[in-house]
Amino acid sequence: MKPTILMAPRLPPRLAEPLAARYTLLGPLDRSAAHSLPPGAEAAKALITIGSLSTDAALIAALPELQVILCYGTGFEGVDLAAAAARGIQVTNAGEANAEAVAEFAMGLTLASARKIAEGDRFVRDGRWGGNAIERLPLVPGLMGQRMGIYGMGAIGGRIATRAAAFGMEIGYHNRRPAEGSPHAYHPSLEALAEWSDVLMVSVRAAAETRHAVNARILRALGPKGHVVNISRGSVVDTEALCDVLEAGTLAGAALDVFEIEPDVPERLRAIPTAVLTPHVAAYSESAQFAQQKLVLDNLEAFFAGRPLASLVG
Repeated sequence: MKPTILMAPRLPPRLAEPLAARYTLLGPLDRSAAHSLPPGAEAAKALITIGSLSTDAALIAALPELQVILCYGTGFEGVDLAAAAARGIQVTNAGEANAEAVAEFAMGLTLASARKIAEGDRFVRDGRWGGNAIERLPLVPGLMGQRMGIYGMGAIGGRIATRAAAFGMEIGYHNRRPAEGSPHAYHPSLEALAEWSDVLMVSVRAAAETRHAVNARILRALGPKGHVVNISRGSVVDTEALCDVLEAGTLAGAALDVFEIEPDVPERLRAIPTAVLTPHVAAYSESAQFAQQKLVLDNLEAFFAGRPLASLVG
C-alpha cells in the first residue's frame, strides 16, 4: 500500500503528478472550513504546505500519523514549530532553492521603482509621449552610487547584495546579529539602516517580531527620495503607513511582490502611481520551481527510506 501524502495547497502538476504516482495523494485542503480534511487524511504521514498557510496545533493534532511537514518554498511562518516538535514531527523548507530567482526579481523591482520603468510604460501606453519624455517624466538619481540597505542578510539578502553591488551600489544591512563573513556595513537597528539607505530592501523572514517592522517611523527615516522593495512577506511592511507616505510624497516609491492579505491588495495601494505591484511571483522561474519540486520529492524519498532530510527548520 502506498503511503498517504496530504497537500494543503493545490500543487503544480509537475510536482503533483509524480507524487500521485508514488504515494496516495490527498488534498488540497478546504480552507473555507476549519481543518476540513478529505477522507483518509488521518493516515497521512506527510503534509506538504506553504508558509503563508496555517499549520497550527489543531491541524497537527487532527493528523495522528503525521511525521513530516514539507514547506514548498522558503517560508514556514504558518507552521506551529512547537506543536510539531512536541510530536517529533520534522519540518523542512525549500532552503536556498529559489534564492537566485528571488534575488534577480528583487533587482528588477528596484529598477522598476527607482528608474520609473512602470511609470514610463504607462506614459507610452496612455499616449502621453509627444516625442520628448524628459519634459514629462521626472529625472531620477539612478542606482550607481546609491545606498541599498538590506533588512535580512540571509541566503536571498546576500545574493541581492551581490547583484546590487554590480550596479555600483553601496550595501549596508541589518540583522539580529552581524552576518559572519559579510563584507558589508552592519547597522545595529532597522531605523539606522533606513536613515542611511536610498533603497530599503526587505528580505527578512516573516515572524511575530518582524510584523510591521517597516512602520511609519522607518518609512520617515528612509526619507522623500527613498524607495522600499519587499520580496519577503507582506506582514513585514505596514501597508497603511506605506500608503500614507506614498500619497504624501514623503517616500519616492515602493515595489512590492508580497502583501499583507493575499490576494487582496487594498484599492488605496493600487491607486498610487508610485507603487509597483506584482502578484507574489519572485520565485516563479523555471529553475527555482523545478529545484523546489525536486527538493520536496527528494526529501519524501529520504524520509520513507529513513535517511536524513535536507533543509530542516525549527
